[in-house]
Amino acid sequence: MKRQHGMRLDDRIVLYLQMAGLYHLARLNESWFRLDKPLVSAFIERWRPETHTFHMPFGECTITLQDVAYHLGLPIDGQYVSGCLTDFSRFIEGSRPPWADDETVRRYARAYIMMLLSTQLFGDKSGTCLHIRWLPYVARLEDMGQYSWGSAALSWLYRCMCRVANRNVVKLAGPLQLLQSWIFWRFPGFRPDGYDVFHWPLAWRWGGYQPSLSNKGPRVANWRLRIDLLQLGDFLWMLYSLAEVVQVVHPEILDPRHMTLWRATTALIYFAVIEWHPVDRVLPQFGGVQGRPRATLNIDFLMSKDGRGRDRWFPLSLQSWHMHWSDRAQHVLQFDIVPDPGPSHEYLDWWYQHGRRFLSPELLLGDPRRAAIPAQVIERVPGRRPEMDQLPDVLENRRVARRQCVGTRSSQREWIWLEEAIDVMERRGGDVGGELGGLVDEVESEVVPEVVVGGTRVQEEVVTGMTGDPMMVIAVEMGSGTLGAQVVIVEEVAVGE
Repeated sequence: MKRQHGMRLDDRIVLYLQMAGLYHLARLNESWFRLDKPLVSAFIERWRPETHTFHMPFGECTITLQDVAYHLGLPIDGQYVSGCLTDFSRFIEGSRPPWADDETVRRYARAYIMMLLSTQLFGDKSGTCLHIRWLPYVARLEDMGQYSWGSAALSWLYRCMCRVANRNVVKLAGPLQLLQSWIFWRFPGFRPDGYDVFHWPLAWRWGGYQPSLSNKGPRVANWRLRIDLLQLGDFLWMLYSLAEVVQVVHPEILDPRHMTLWRATTALIYFAVIEWHPVDRVLPQFGGVQGRPRATLNIDFLMSKDGRGRDRWFPLSLQSWHMHWSDRAQHVLQFDIVPDPGPSHEYLDWWYQHGRRFLSPELLLGDPRRAAIPAQVIERVPGRRPEMDQLPDVLENRRVARRQCVGTRSSQREWIWLEEAIDVMERRGGDVGGELGGLVDEVESEVVPEVVVGGTRVQEEVVTGMTGDPMMVIAVEMGSGTLGAQVVIVEEVAVGE
């Protein structure tokens, strides 16, 4: 991934970047950023969309709002980043768009901010296109500082990693500089040599990093094995308490209104993308002890939302999730802070039984699956269990509902009503072919005009079965003689779709 770098910014443009809360992010453009694809690929194998965490041999860890603030220097508190272009008219001043004025600096500032948002934070797999959704934002430069760019960036990174977890998806997008910087900082054993000097934000440290570009396949296998061999002490739980980090941290992100939200279990919003912030599963990253976690929130249905087609009215259909972010201060977890944070014995006992801890072949690992729980963990007990609201699951049930509403050749459960109707007609002694379309007492039907399918006259009926099954669209070929009627499927869709 490459971006414009080394661009000298006029002080007047810097003023607008600071106003928008994006100045620290723009500083990362001082050097090239290159992605270590084998390393990131090995970590993506560990990403679980159900929990939004990386499943490691020692437990779970993830990128949180705190990591976004430290690595990219983005604001956390603020309005969610969402909206529809139908609202753009309220940003137009008279008949002239606000960017068509004589202030050349403002035009350049708008162009630079759109480039920054479309490539460095919210890049997609095109790599060259800017989305017009940013026009309403840059139309009011003075108001851009009121948005939570950090939560939007994390939501987009979560969604991109969830998508690429599908084996049929081969390319990864999103704020990958955040992901790679998080790996290098949290796992000291994976850091490249020669990058000991750093400034703010923390991702600046890895500017100019040159990963190897050869033998990607063997390198992925090597990283996979190195991850499998990780021990509990190889992960820095309290990274931001280190003296070297405290010395360079910018006071802006230590504002209490931002710091409080680091521990909030809330919805992360980026237009039609809704993801969940799973702080309750990574309490050691905030100084707590991780007990056995609660059941995960199932929001599979929201994974299908992309803002296109029927989803283009997401500002209305997802309003309940927007309200959840608006009430974010009420969902901050309260738990005990301990000197030695980490997973408890209860958690590791559960994790060793149910977690998929290793991905390398057993021949390479030397069977570490029999490793016992570390002795220092035995005395670590979970503290006060944080209280949190349990939201209802949002299941991906469209395919299930569609199959229940449509009779198929592989599942005949929905056609029981038809067999019962034929049995009733046979007991009456009538002509099955003549009476099938005329059943009123046992089968409620609304006859629609005849259609022709393959040269055959077919009468289409919307039918509700005697057993109370959902309505289906079928076609009845009106026959004669002793063979009766032949039922054929013309369109397997539920009524009302």
